[in-house]
Amino acid sequence: MLQSGGLVSDKIIIELIEDWLRLHGGHGFVFDGFPRTLRQAESLMTILARLRTALDLAIWLEVSEQTVRDRIAGRLQCGECGFTTSSSSAQFAERPVCPYCDGPLVRRNDDDLSVLQTRLQEFRTKTEPLASFYRKMSILHRIDGNRDREAVFSDISRLIEDKIPA
Repeated sequence: MLQSGGLVSDKIIIELIEDWLRLHGGHGFVFDGFPRTLRQAESLMTILARLRTALDLAIWLEVSEQTVRDRIAGRLQCGECGFTTSSSSAQFAERPVCPYCDGPLVRRNDDDLSVLQTRLQEFRTKTEPLASFYRKMSILHRIDGNRDREAVFSDISRLIEDKIPA
């Protein structure tokens, strides 16, 4: 399923997140790539209500489809440890070797155009409705994800730091 561009089922992801929150508690966490569907978002709110905690922030990275295509086309991943980088990174252009474990940096099997088209369609139909869901809760913050990673990281860090009690 994943290699064809589909998402892991809501049931599996929700169970994983619920187990993680039960183990680690409902305070001071960041999820990257979750939730991806309205059902997942609603389930997260139910889980957090049981834990008597609120969701403070939902960050939406706005990225054009062309930027997504360009980034996927240049993505390299370590076959040993999973480190991910870009083929356009100067340090990896000549020698595609992982800086952490010396494993080979290779393209992922699922990084092709047909899989990307499926992923983009899944995003449009299943994930885009989350923007409205979190906007109605007044916790949605949009960030231009088309910029370089340092600028995006800085904006995300600032949003999170602003939520940390002094």
